[in-house]
Amino acid sequence: MAEQLVPLGEIATTHGLDGWLKLNAYNADTAVLVAGCSVHLDLGDHQETLELAADAKPFKKQFLIKLRGIDGIDAAQRWVGATLSVAENALEPLEPGQYYHYQVIGFEVFHKDGTRIGTIVSLLPTAGGDILVVKEADREYLIPAVKEIVDKVDFDSRTVIVDPPEGLLDL
Repeated sequence: MAEQLVPLGEIATTHGLDGWLKLNAYNADTAVLVAGCSVHLDLGDHQETLELAADAKPFKKQFLIKLRGIDGIDAAQRWVGATLSVAENALEPLEPGQYYHYQVIGFEVFHKDGTRIGTIVSLLPTAGGDILVVKEADREYLIPAVKEIVDKVDFDSRTVIVDPPEGLLDL
């Protein structure tokens, strides 16, 4: 069975003339992007696995990355818009109670009273914390993933129990 790939971010643009790229990382604290790390780039109609030629460098709210064999702006330009992923086993281990975004996609979300709210379709990283994007039929709910609202994340049953403040689900 093929190794599961975990998306880490999207290539936003090139940087300079020497083939560097700017990555909008889904997790600004990622430490996995080091020289020699294999990364998978996916543009939908074209995918390729390449190796990082240097450690990623924080740059404003992005990372600068250099891929082995991409030595000029023209070669780098073709990857703008690509999703950058790594093999799941390349990720850093987490502390108990922590999880990666990709691990809760597809989880069912329930109100603490047992009412089904919907399914997590994505997470939005924000300065104030992550936001769970939950869809149900034609409704979309944005639920802050903070301990005051998220009561429980159950990996066995693939569910999240929330206790949202009054009115949050009416927005």
